[in-house]
Amino acid sequence: MSVVLDPKRPLSDSDEPTTSVGRLYRWAMDLVVSFIFPTDEKGVPVLPIKAALIALAGLAVFIVGYRWYTEVFSFKYGLDYFAPEFQVYWMSLFWVQITALALALFIGAPAIYFTKPEDPYVMSPERELGVYYLIFTFTAIVGIFAFFVILGLFVEADAAWHQVTIRDTDFTPTHIGLFYLVIPAGAVGAILGLIWLHTRMPDFIGRISIPLFIVMLAPVGIMPNLGLNEWGHTFFYAEELFAAPIHWGFVILAWGIFAFAGFMLQSLNRLKVLTSEVYAKQASDMADARRVSS
Repeated sequence: MSVVLDPKRPLSDSDEPTTSVGRLYRWAMDLVVSFIFPTDEKGVPVLPIKAALIALAGLAVFIVGYRWYTEVFSFKYGLDYFAPEFQVYWMSLFWVQITALALALFIGAPAIYFTKPEDPYVMSPERELGVYYLIFTFTAIVGIFAFFVILGLFVEADAAWHQVTIRDTDFTPTHIGLFYLVIPAGAVGAILGLIWLHTRMPDFIGRISIPLFIVMLAPVGIMPNLGLNEWGHTFFYAEELFAAPIHWGFVILAWGIFAFAGFMLQSLNRLKVLTSEVYAKQASDMADARRVSS
């Protein structure tokens, strides 16, 4: 069954599902597509504010729930790695997190690559413009919120935890949240996004976006740096101050996120072309309609 993901392309007979399940699936897909790629009454793409706000609300609920769990069970069951309660309340959470992230990466990456379109250049200017609007809107609303939450709730909490409790192993409640959930999730998302962009978007086919590649390297590079950090703290460096030299690698690698500004500049060049094409096509369609009506 074929599903039309571009509302500007007319349906053909082969596109129309023939079963009730197919029609229901088609209706759901069209609803999702129209929600994340909204257009105005003239068919021109607009910013998907509602979709971003819903994603933001879902993320906020998850973060509040995770923070509540950490607040309630950290000091109660998270002080001793070798206690049976730690294995129940924290190591089980650890295994769920890394299993889910590993599945997302090792299933998602080949799925995105092997389902790439045969000819990505057939994407309409309206759809391509809508994708850029989606990326920028989610970055501005969801991405910035997530960035400050990571700094304010996860990174700061981890530093505070190690300053007031005794470090026993690499697996502490705050480490399980920061280094085995938040940062790996950022790495998996960046890798999947990089593959998707370079297999779907016409302006990035056949080349690599260096700024976006640097952004991807930021969370990926932080994870081996974590191993260096824990090795240092275990054998020769007990200080937990943010300014300690053993932490400098985290700061330098995290600066890679700022390379997203370079990706925005690359995208803005394409946006200029796309908006010109879309509005020129809209003007041409309106002129044709006036001629027909007259």
